[in-house]
Amino acid sequence: MEIDYIENEVSILQPPAAQRRRIRPVDDAHPFDLDAYISGYSGRTALDRLVHIISTCPTLAPQALKLAFAQIEELRDPTLYQTVMNAYDAVADLPEVQLPPTSELCPVNTVWCEEITKKNQAERTKLEVELKTYSNNMIKESIRMGHRDLGDFYRATGDYTQALKHYTKSREFCSTSQHVLDMCLSVLELVIEQRNYSHISSYVFKAEGALDTANAAAASNSTAGSAAPPPKRSAERDQVQSKLDFAMALFHLGQANYEKAAQLFLKIGPPDSLGDWIGKLVAPGDFAVYGTLCALASMSRSAIKSQLTGNAIFSAYIEQEPYVRDLTQSYLSSDFKNVLELLERYSTRHYVDIHIYSHVYDLTNLIRNVAVVLYFQPFQTIRLDRMSAAFGWTVDEVEKEVVALIQSGQIQGRVDSQNKILKARKVDHRAELFARAIKTAAEIQSTNRKLLLRMRLQQADLVVKPPKSRREQDRAAELLQGD
Repeated sequence: MEIDYIENEVSILQPPAAQRRRIRPVDDAHPFDLDAYISGYSGRTALDRLVHIISTCPTLAPQALKLAFAQIEELRDPTLYQTVMNAYDAVADLPEVQLPPTSELCPVNTVWCEEITKKNQAERTKLEVELKTYSNNMIKESIRMGHRDLGDFYRATGDYTQALKHYTKSREFCSTSQHVLDMCLSVLELVIEQRNYSHISSYVFKAEGALDTANAAAASNSTAGSAAPPPKRSAERDQVQSKLDFAMALFHLGQANYEKAAQLFLKIGPPDSLGDWIGKLVAPGDFAVYGTLCALASMSRSAIKSQLTGNAIFSAYIEQEPYVRDLTQSYLSSDFKNVLELLERYSTRHYVDIHIYSHVYDLTNLIRNVAVVLYFQPFQTIRLDRMSAAFGWTVDEVEKEVVALIQSGQIQGRVDSQNKILKARKVDHRAELFARAIKTAAEIQSTNRKLLLRMRLQQADLVVKPPKSRREQDRAAELLQGD
């Protein structure tokens, strides 16, 4: 018996309850070194990632809690203690998780909280008084710097709403394109920390406009000067452009537009071109993970070979995550079983990332679907047990996967469920050619009949003519055109 689809079948791609909660194991089959991972980050990004790890990996929660408490004292936001403890308590409340209370692991440094709160209050008062003085004196540049400093202060203390307000307010007092560019980069850092991807594109476009204006002004000034400055300006432009490419890549990733995200991740310059964003917002190894997963899920093999494996700059990022190279090579050599094993083995590494964790499940499924389609392409018929050996699945899992791909139109074939054989649909190219020829002939015949009918109606003077005044207007128009 041959079937084209199976109705009311639960897909093997449906995420289990544990995966929907993003609870990931850390063991020999899923290795993850927390100390090595978090050492690549600093500041608020390091803390945000530790909080996410607490929520994602209960086995690492106590260790991550200690690291988070140590990281908090390097920042200026005492409320982060409560944020970390809330995340820890939420995981500890799960029935399958048993964790010691936070009081047994590390106490809250109340003395530090009181001191930093007083310092923050004093500095905020100082900055607000300075800004008010500048506003009264109508000093435009000082007002801009006052809003910028307040934005930096509120960002450091965790008040992102006020930080964004002061950053955008400084735009009114920018007198050069470089000031606008600095404001846009500050806002981009802020929204990336917030993971507010929808706001990224507008500020990237503003920054690109300011960058073009600044370069045009610099080029016009250099015509009367020496030829030495242009290389420096070019390096500065490359550094800013790499930051903008990274920001836009995150925007497309947030929109699940994986192909555009992959192209931008693969386009980013070397690590030093990102300046202080390395560690502050992202680590070099993250680019290897983001770019490779998005590329395997959305790009053709030829594009992967030319843009990923043949990319010398991106290879420097891959060196930070060696398994990514093995993943790419296995994919290009059609060793799909090893591809799926690597994706599962390092799934914890993917799920603990704050930017890509919500896309890991979809990216993995897309890579799996593409692998099945590529494996079946050379065959007219293939036994499902052979596919199960190639992918490491059971025959039933292979059948469900193939049926899902047939239903979505990615595989043109049918499944013989009795004999467990996948057959490609036979396309009779000769019959298709004749069908197109017959259709075209019928369209030509219909057109000719309409033309003959019109000619006979005109011969029999059965055509309705326009009014005389209209004919005179048309004739006058033709004479004017002739002149």
